[in-house]
Amino acid sequence: MPTATEERAVVLAAPRLQRHPANPILTPTDNWWENRWVYNAAAAVYRGRVHLLYRAQGMDWISRLGLAVLAEDGVTVQERSPRPVFEPAIDNPWERLGVEDPRVTRMGDGYYLCYTAASLYPALKPRVSKRPTPFGDGVPWRTRIAIATTRDFRNFRRRAIAFRNWDNKNGALFPRKFGGRYLLLHRIFPEIHLGVSRDLHHWHNYGPILRVRPGTWDSNRIGIAGPPLPTPYGWLLIYHGVDEARTYRLGVALLDLEDPRRVLGRSDEPILEPEEPYEKAGLVPNVVFSCGAVDYRGQILVYYGAADSVVCLATVPRERMWAWAREVSLRSRKDGERARRGKL
Repeated sequence: MPTATEERAVVLAAPRLQRHPANPILTPTDNWWENRWVYNAAAAVYRGRVHLLYRAQGMDWISRLGLAVLAEDGVTVQERSPRPVFEPAIDNPWERLGVEDPRVTRMGDGYYLCYTAASLYPALKPRVSKRPTPFGDGVPWRTRIAIATTRDFRNFRRRAIAFRNWDNKNGALFPRKFGGRYLLLHRIFPEIHLGVSRDLHHWHNYGPILRVRPGTWDSNRIGIAGPPLPTPYGWLLIYHGVDEARTYRLGVALLDLEDPRRVLGRSDEPILEPEEPYEKAGLVPNVVFSCGAVDYRGQILVYYGAADSVVCLATVPRERMWAWAREVSLRSRKDGERARRGKL
């Protein structure tokens, strides 16, 4: 059953994303650490340019983060790091097998990086994961959401592990505090949860705010794409949904500006799904998976990993997505008024 925050959410068709004709915009290089796959890029605007922190895997299969700085068009790669800008710390037991799926939130004059820290459970406390890995079946895979900060996308400071006792993924902070507290969207399988903290170290979980929908394209699991984008009508949250055939698609939801636990609306159908060859064949076929979007020069630019192999771009005019958010907000308000009258 839906939570109280979602039970009256408006379900409304949203504008579909349009693929950029230059796709894929980022592919593997000959560098040993990124010569297999590059995908799932965080996106943020820094000094007027879109910066992509992308997940890369090379000869050792370990996930590291590379940096690509895009030109003013938000498409063309202007600069690309020859070495990882962020990689697993040798002395950090949480991330011995990689740093994965980054998401970047600007807050004040700094940037907060949330990423999946991958490691193994100790042999005395095995927990077998169903996740396929190059290390074989039955591996006790452990994943946590880790948080770091940066001011320049080249130097990072590790800050905390959120919810240290839970397997967790798909984390991102809201771009402002609420009552002096950080809010974190995260995924405790199979749904999107909301956590709160005053110091990034001690977390309370509100529980799920967005649930799977049986019999639909997002019936198996859901998780956020990038951090939510502010609009005058609510927080625009792009998310991924997975069906029983394990096809990954993107949808969108709208959260209340002042109380993000409240889901105002949600798209009925995907706004992007695997159709192109580079999305249907690769390391993991039939996947479009985003870790970041930016509101940039009148467009919502959604950067996404295709088949866990390359980085691509899809776009929608800001005015079209804001029109959807405005309609959702209006319908939600009317539904709320009718519900209140019905209780009188």
